[in-house]
Amino acid sequence: MSVRGAPIEVITRGERRRIWTPEQKRDIVMESLEPGGSPVAVARRHGIGSGLLYTWRRQLVEDHLKAVLPASPSFVPVAALADGEGAAADQPVPQVASSDAMPGAVPASIEIVLPDGVTVRVGAAVDEAVLRRVLSALGRR
Repeated sequence: MSVRGAPIEVITRGERRRIWTPEQKRDIVMESLEPGGSPVAVARRHGIGSGLLYTWRRQLVEDHLKAVLPASPSFVPVAALADGEGAAADQPVPQVASSDAMPGAVPASIEIVLPDGVTVRVGAAVDEAVLRRVLSALGRR
């Protein structure tokens, strides 16, 4: 009596990878973002894995943010200098009088050297909102 074994599956070649155009990827991602929709159901409907769909979603967000946001500023070295040490002889460091300063204390100043060579010197009592406006205005020249 012969025993029948398990069926044998012969694979002749692997399935070809599908090539998705950027427009197709964007359309599928946008479909998955519709309110009340299920990303997993969208992935099944298009015959892709949910992991691939989430990868496309992340890439779309990253690409969108790169296009919308300005290039992030690079860090520049900062050095702490004694009062007047970093200033040129003809450019004294402006001193800001502060009513809450301790008697006999020298008001601190901050010197910011921007990548294009512009130097901004402010006292420690400078208003943060004002400093932000000045720095953003200098960045848009």
